[in-house]
Amino acid sequence: MGIGALIDPGTRLPPFLLPHTQQTCIEVPSRYNRRLGNLGETHMAVFTPLSDAQVAEFLQRFDVGELVCLEGVPAGTENSTFFVTTDRRRLVLTLFEQGEHEELPFFVELLDYLDEHRLPVPGPIHDRDGVALHSLADKPALLFPRLPGKHPVSPNLNQCRALGDTLGRLHAVSQHFSGHRPNPRDLNWLTALHTKVLSYLSPDDQALMKNEVEIYQDVFSTIPELPQGALHGDLFRDNTLYEDDRLGGIIDFYNGCTGDLLFDLAIVINDWTSNADGRLDRARYEAILDAYQAHRPLAPAERDAWPTMLRMTALRYWLSRLLVVYVDPPAHDLTPHDPSRFHTILTARLKHGALPLPNVKNA
Repeated sequence: MGIGALIDPGTRLPPFLLPHTQQTCIEVPSRYNRRLGNLGETHMAVFTPLSDAQVAEFLQRFDVGELVCLEGVPAGTENSTFFVTTDRRRLVLTLFEQGEHEELPFFVELLDYLDEHRLPVPGPIHDRDGVALHSLADKPALLFPRLPGKHPVSPNLNQCRALGDTLGRLHAVSQHFSGHRPNPRDLNWLTALHTKVLSYLSPDDQALMKNEVEIYQDVFSTIPELPQGALHGDLFRDNTLYEDDRLGGIIDFYNGCTGDLLFDLAIVINDWTSNADGRLDRARYEAILDAYQAHRPLAPAERDAWPTMLRMTALRYWLSRLLVVYVDPPAHDLTPHDPSRFHTILTARLKHGALPLPNVKNA
């Protein structure tokens, strides 16, 4: 049965909901399907093709309407992702091709939890029996609402405040999330994996990496335990969607885990507020941190650990990108991210230090 047969011939639809026979589906790059590695992008992220008939049958399990248009999403890494338009709404369908499938329930529970607390995340859509995680084409499958907006390339101060506000609220509630998944890119990972890339580095960079790891081990073995909770784990600019200055959504939670909340915040600061030379932009830095601390003020131990955490999360991405380039290249036609970006950020943190943390403002 064709898709046109699923729509009453007398129904008048707006142009964006016309069936395949009347509409050309335009493929749009997206990062809804980034997996745990989060290391590069490919030109076509549909490794398991789906037919209209397969998806139309799959949608019958949900109260989302009838299929009108199916589009393969042309950017991502290891998962197959599709934009799905029904006669009622726009959706994102992801098939999980690789990775730790047994960990998918954690991501579902985390997104459900954050969605219930009115955070702008794509809470998975549950079927009529309350089940979110399904199988389609013999692959685990999740259906999400398609969130509005686009990625900010050069975030302005209002966008930075919106991110800080949302991340502060997210961390405030995530401390009470009952799920658990250890941080897969924490100091233990750095310690175990950094030796694999040393032979590819200059003598100066070998010494830099080894010395930094030793410093992190010393610092984090002596400070009190930092506040814990659920993390996004990879909150770069291109994992957010904005409509002008409004944060419409945070996506790609497949690096989500539980651990030091400060780790999550440091990743944000390094990506969102670093200039081309790696130095911190004071206005963006303070905009994010002021808004964040309105919901979750940093503890004294976090303030003490802050400069080291900024350095450690910079090295985390320098190392992960080096591993992709030299040790574990991706299986598909991916272009790895440039490791030098986070080498630049790390050396800037060493040379110039961290900017002072703003004090908590009275309400």
